[in-house]
Amino acid sequence: MVVWALSLLVPEPPFWVELAAVALISAAVTFRFQLAIRLRNEALRDTQKELQYALRHDPVTDTLRASEFVNSVEQAIDRRRVSGAENPDGVMLVLNVGNFDEISRRYGPQWADTLLQSIVRIVHSSLRYGDLVARLASDELGIYLPGTTTENASNICERIRARVQDTTFTAGQERQISVTVRLGGTRVEDQADFQALREAANRAALAEEEAGPPLFRELFS
Repeated sequence: MVVWALSLLVPEPPFWVELAAVALISAAVTFRFQLAIRLRNEALRDTQKELQYALRHDPVTDTLRASEFVNSVEQAIDRRRVSGAENPDGVMLVLNVGNFDEISRRYGPQWADTLLQSIVRIVHSSLRYGDLVARLASDELGIYLPGTTTENASNICERIRARVQDTTFTAGQERQISVTVRLGGTRVEDQADFQALREAANRAALAEEEAGPPLFRELFS
């Protein structure tokens, strides 16, 4: 009797109410599941982007790796030639830290890397948007200036040299580092391929050093 009386006081809910409750529970579970999948996919995409960036960039200087630089320069040249642009293909520069190995031996490789990072920041601050910088060797940077003239490239080199000259490089708090850098360049359209570009730019850097007074070289402390 008591159970029957209670059933009269609390009647069984209609079918549509139960159906709605099941639908809400199902939607909540589905939402949580979809959200988890979305977050996982976003994390995977972020990881892939980080991996791709790491594969393309030098871990010390955060500039392009040599292989990526070569591909980028050659693709840029091909695009310009296919488009039939009348302005020049540009200029390729190389920057060599002449006593990089000596600095590494004397002060330690971590200070040689710190020095190179400082020089890279100076280079980036002297370039235009769209110019490319890469680490071609332990002591060598490659710089591609698309669509520029040799006169503009010379001005860029002068800016780099002036900013390097005004910078004090140290190993630790008190040890001042004396650094030798060379800069040389060549017009892209004058060379057949990337290796020829690099060799010609290095020859120009050595020629400037030997000619004296050098245009693309500075000894500073």
